[in-house]
Amino acid sequence: MSDSLHTHFRITGMGCASCVGRVEGALLAAPGVRAAEVNFATETADITYDESFAEVLSALEVAGYPAATQQIRLDVDGMSCASCVARIERTLRAIPGVVEAAVNLATNSATVTYAEGATEPVSLARALTEAGYPSRPTDTRAAERDGKDDALADLRRATIFAATLAFPVFVLEMGGHLIPAFHHWVHATIGAHTSHLIQFALTSALLIGPGRVFYAKGIPSLLRGAPDMNALVALGTGAAYLYSVLATFAPQILPQGTANVYFEAAAVIVVLILLGRLMEARAKGRTGAAIRKLVGLQPKTARVERDGTTLDRPIAEIAVGDIVQIRPGERVPVDGDVLDGTSYIDESMITGEPVPVGKAKGDPVVGGTVNGTGALRIRATHVGADSVLAQVIEMVEQAQGAKLPIQGLVDRITYYFVPAVIGLAVLTVAAWLFFGPTPALPLALVAGVSVLIIACPCAMGLATPTSIMVGTGRAAELGVLFRKGEALQLLQQAKVVALDKTGTLTLGRPELEDIITTNSFDRTDVLRLSAAAEARSEHPIATAITRAGPEELPDVEEFESLTGLGLCARIEGRSVLIGADRLMDQHKIDLSELRHEAQKRAAEGATPIYVAIDGKAAAALAVSDPIKPGTPEALARLHEMGLTLAMVTGDNTQTAQALANRLGIDHVTAEVLPQGKVDAIEALRRQFGTLAFVGDGINDAPALATADIGVAIGTGTDVAIETADVVLMSGDLHGVANAVEISRRTMRNIRQNLGWAFGYNTLLIPVAAGVLYPLGGHLLSPALAAGAMALSSVFVVSNALRLRRIRTSLPGTEQKVSGQEATA
Repeated sequence: MSDSLHTHFRITGMGCASCVGRVEGALLAAPGVRAAEVNFATETADITYDESFAEVLSALEVAGYPAATQQIRLDVDGMSCASCVARIERTLRAIPGVVEAAVNLATNSATVTYAEGATEPVSLARALTEAGYPSRPTDTRAAERDGKDDALADLRRATIFAATLAFPVFVLEMGGHLIPAFHHWVHATIGAHTSHLIQFALTSALLIGPGRVFYAKGIPSLLRGAPDMNALVALGTGAAYLYSVLATFAPQILPQGTANVYFEAAAVIVVLILLGRLMEARAKGRTGAAIRKLVGLQPKTARVERDGTTLDRPIAEIAVGDIVQIRPGERVPVDGDVLDGTSYIDESMITGEPVPVGKAKGDPVVGGTVNGTGALRIRATHVGADSVLAQVIEMVEQAQGAKLPIQGLVDRITYYFVPAVIGLAVLTVAAWLFFGPTPALPLALVAGVSVLIIACPCAMGLATPTSIMVGTGRAAELGVLFRKGEALQLLQQAKVVALDKTGTLTLGRPELEDIITTNSFDRTDVLRLSAAAEARSEHPIATAITRAGPEELPDVEEFESLTGLGLCARIEGRSVLIGADRLMDQHKIDLSELRHEAQKRAAEGATPIYVAIDGKAAAALAVSDPIKPGTPEALARLHEMGLTLAMVTGDNTQTAQALANRLGIDHVTAEVLPQGKVDAIEALRRQFGTLAFVGDGINDAPALATADIGVAIGTGTDVAIETADVVLMSGDLHGVANAVEISRRTMRNIRQNLGWAFGYNTLLIPVAAGVLYPLGGHLLSPALAAGAMALSSVFVVSNALRLRRIRTSLPGTEQKVSGQEATA
């Protein structure tokens, strides 16, 4: 339906990857939800729906995975009566993601509760402002960041407290097993029963305190028939704890010789899993570094000219059309056009280009970039969510939250994995009880608990999304934006890269390349007269000749444009004729000394323009669309990657083939209209396989949409960018090589993570079940199983973080790290 809404928000309560399928199932079962995707690493959901958002939240609440909510306050102007209150509340509640809104007429304020991530305070304030009630939010980014820091601090405190309680338990029990003398000392001083009582007290305090979270979440998930990681931990530690309680207080109930205590297993499992979560949370926090860095580029205030005065105002209050002052060294607060002043601006955070760009009157500037030594006055053209930086952040967030095709298989496996593990643990216990040596019961308990603890599917669930987060974040830092997550997986499969010519391989505007003179004419004089004559023409080639001439040009006394041929003019009393060879032939101008060199330049892709002065051939001007700087190196790198290169252009065949020969392009399709480009792409795909097309113009939009992966030059048109899967923020084709490299390394990283996660469970579940017991007479300790499980998740996230070391291919920037090329 066309009126369907789309929103993105954060979900709480997901303990492991198996929760993803349950949350998606709950969302899809909610009234009006048409599509839902859940990301375990970012703990977010993307949904498309056309009913009440409250119904969605209710479904999540019932399923045990409530949405995270934020509450903010807005200062609202313009309220005059109770009807305003109702109007404002209706406006706010109509915004996707808003849960509740309450307006206070007395304090001129609104308190809004919304699903975290679905909207933001600035957007809420803007909606009210557009409705006629100017609003201002408080700055909640710091509050959100503080909230995450507080959660991490709480987890750290819980881990330390749990370790403090568990250490004496571990020493009392395991110390006796490791050091016989310590065992005898304990028995001789406090006695075995007192030792068990101390362990009982400390372990009970640990499970009631720091370990309570596993039972609070795990037991309800078991009762719902949708067990998660917390359920595994609750079952494992609960079984060990209850068995130990019986062995301590009612040993007569247990078979002879089986009254052993496993308090240390329950205690150490909780400590190690909390420690693993702490390490995982810290590592996952670093995966979002790229987004935080981009957000941090936005200044909080701007210097605005209003009513004849200059005021520092919050960014949220800047409107389109405001005049903003930028001092040397400051960040540009909003997108705008320069009104006064000149300066150089560092745009590397947007384009990846290290060289500052000169700005003068009329030039556009981008919010978040860094001003150089000059002072500027700009007129704001795009603010808030419409700014380039905001759109970049949105694209990166969308890519980071994307679910690749490979993730769908992982989600299906993890959905059934936890119930399967519980079944395996039951089978393990049964096998030990029926076939194990005497005493079988404690051995069955140890094996069953170890299977429950070691088999957590967290590593599986984190394998793909963490790599996506880090890879796309690093790509954004290099000026490569993956607008669609699938492109990240598809691009590494590309066999051929097809490129548009004008504006992609070339600068997109003709330039005077060379002047070949004859009959003793002076090169400088020819250029001066030609530039003066061509200044009267608006043809792109004429503009190129004028641009190459001196700043001060002589007056043109007479001028006549000869359609399709060229022009004639009188300058400083001299007759000047400029045009094609046909024009010179009409005027009987002898071009014999120029024709060979001109034809040679034409074969190389240039357009020869002849100049005659006072009836004699004076020069041939070679005009061409220059190749973009760095293009040969970028194409060479793509060739080194094993990719076939093709050019698809509407330009004439001779010019296109000449350019292809210079650049080493393998296939050329020229003189095609936009539909012809689509046909050419389909033919190349049939011949070579997966195809990426790189273009920049409106006429490239159909080709970008048809290609398996459309790559748009960010300096091109909005239509091309909106149609593309990948956007290069700079016009440099090194970005194509960077995009391919990032795609390949990210997918390789994902395969490594999945290989580790599945291999880990495949190998260690049998070990935990006791398959090695006949060889050495030892079972895997549940505490070691907990440590191995925690380290598995940390390994996956740490491996994903290596993608932050991907280096750009732009010449002279970030080429080395500590003297050597970084790899991932």
